[in-house]
Amino acid sequence: MQNNSLYDLLLKSGRVLDPANNVDGYADVAIHQGKIAEISPDIPASRAENVVDVTGSLVVPGLIDIHMHAYYTREATDIGVMPDFHSFRSGVTTVVDTGTAGAKHFLHFKQTVIDCAKTRVLAFINIVHSGMTGPFEQESNEMDVERAASVVLAYPEVCVGIKTAHYWTHKPFDKEHPPWLAVERAVQAGEICRKPIMVDFWHRPERPYNELLLEKMRPGDIHTHVYAQQFPLLDESGKLFPFLNEARKRGIIFDVGHGAASFWFRQAIPCMDQGFAPDSISTDLHTGNANGCVLDMLTTMSKFLNMGMSLQDVIARSTVAPATEIGRPELGTLSVGAEADVAVLNLLEGEFSFVDCGKARIVGSSKLESVWRLP
Repeated sequence: MQNNSLYDLLLKSGRVLDPANNVDGYADVAIHQGKIAEISPDIPASRAENVVDVTGSLVVPGLIDIHMHAYYTREATDIGVMPDFHSFRSGVTTVVDTGTAGAKHFLHFKQTVIDCAKTRVLAFINIVHSGMTGPFEQESNEMDVERAASVVLAYPEVCVGIKTAHYWTHKPFDKEHPPWLAVERAVQAGEICRKPIMVDFWHRPERPYNELLLEKMRPGDIHTHVYAQQFPLLDESGKLFPFLNEARKRGIIFDVGHGAASFWFRQAIPCMDQGFAPDSISTDLHTGNANGCVLDMLTTMSKFLNMGMSLQDVIARSTVAPATEIGRPELGTLSVGAEADVAVLNLLEGEFSFVDCGKARIVGSSKLESVWRLP
């Protein structure tokens, strides 16, 4: 029997929320051969081979977790989690591993994780040749600018930039280990491959936080863990320091990177109340927090929903914003012709509890849950 269907799949009667195209309304979403084929009200069911009624649910672009750790196949690296295990249940279709692998182990990471996962796995390459985690992260001879950049240039379909992290244990800094070494070498590598860097940072008197944002980082570079306890975001009266908005104006991107120790309500809530919301929402998911304070992308998103961020902004900061930050505008959208990365979510109403890294708790009335994702 000949199949005369125009579409492979039709999602009927959901609330389509696509911030990339300023779409928020009830419509049907048709998919054909892995692409978004049509978005319109009342597409006849007869046009599709398979029809799913999503009445009462949100239909959004597949979520993008711009900061997590997916390199779980190397014995010496004990922080990586299996991306498919966590992404399928949370509406995530793209994850970005942030520097778990450096140039030395990238091919192993690619062959054993990236090429095998059903979830799209992208990567920031660590400026440290041996990646994470260990004492080698402090060694200047491990920070090979050309080699890190060459990996990004050789694998543009996977690599989105350079990562620097964990360079702060030398006390005091010395000639071989100057305070800005890791950041400056990451920037040099980013200049060579023309990609952004992501910075995980702990400030010291020798390398103040405002100098990082206003002088060392470039427009388009990403500062992750923005609401971690170590950052001087608020003065003694609780007022936002002006240099944060200055940094944003010069193009610095602020990412959540929740993690096991990098998200605190006492930082996030007063910052958001004063208009300093994150540019992107991410989990920093790894073995140390997957069963703890992070859980998954939707839990992190729900925290911001209950801190007063609108649903539209929560979805935008989890789809189109991170896609733009990593230079992948084809992702994070339901545009006709785009890859059919789709998440179907429910917005639950009730009483829900959320905790931060210090076990502080807020109670909210909304929570996002995953119903289904494609692919």
